[in-house]
Amino acid sequence: MQKEFKKISLKCQTKFDEVLGVCPERTSDYTFANIWGWTDHYGLELACGDNMVWVRQTKPELKYWAPIGDWNSVDWDNCDLLKKSGTIFTRVPEKLALILQEKLGDALEIRENRDHFDYIYSVQELIELRGNRFHKKKNLLRQFMKKYDFEYNEMTPECVEEVLDMQLDWYRWQEENNHSEALEAENHAISKVLKEIDTIDNLTGGTIRVEGRIIAYTVAEALGDDTVVIHFEKGNTRFKGIYQAINQMFLENNASDFTYVNREQDLGEPGLRKAKESYNPDHFKKKYEIKIL
Repeated sequence: MQKEFKKISLKCQTKFDEVLGVCPERTSDYTFANIWGWTDHYGLELACGDNMVWVRQTKPELKYWAPIGDWNSVDWDNCDLLKKSGTIFTRVPEKLALILQEKLGDALEIRENRDHFDYIYSVQELIELRGNRFHKKKNLLRQFMKKYDFEYNEMTPECVEEVLDMQLDWYRWQEENNHSEALEAENHAISKVLKEIDTIDNLTGGTIRVEGRIIAYTVAEALGDDTVVIHFEKGNTRFKGIYQAINQMFLENNASDFTYVNREQDLGEPGLRKAKESYNPDHFKKKYEIKIL
């Protein structure tokens, strides 16, 4: 049976969260906030059926993401999308890649995609920042706390307009030096998610103010019982140590009940990879590209 893909609306959220809850492995790509935020950039569409939610992107080319639901209950041998030669699946979590490899074997071409690996960290380690591994981070955090009269608060719908103003300033600072389509797309995704912070379930976040003005923020979302995923984190770098501060303060104040924090991918960008590696990840969530032969 052919799947009927439709544009994503906020009404999809209940079904989406229901099937995500039984998914054997959850990565940062497959949260409703992430799908909602990036739907315009990737032309994302959803199809519901077989107790699953199927995801496809239509920009810049047609690709399928991993389906969301109980992968172990799917009749993969009779799945229409796996019968069409040349079909490409992207951002496939490792557990699903192994299931498909076992079921379909030589009918697939499977390739590990390092650029899409999720970085997973210990929440407790990033709160405490103990030892030589975190010495530079701890030092920058202390400098920030000593130098500035700051105020940390949990993000609420009431402060979203101020966060949007800060995000627009941040975007303009970056655009002056390094305009790119990726930067523009991220700005759009951030704005889209922030405007629905009171309607998208499980969203949380934090802000730091100096002299009453927001200079950093985090937008995050629970990803299961033990993991929180950081979707967006921005700070005004004129305040030394600001990123170390928003990172540590959000986890300590709003995410200390979680075991892990997922800080998403580096997308192969060298500077971003270096920054993410500098926080000493506990492990990675691997993802794969799959082509039907």
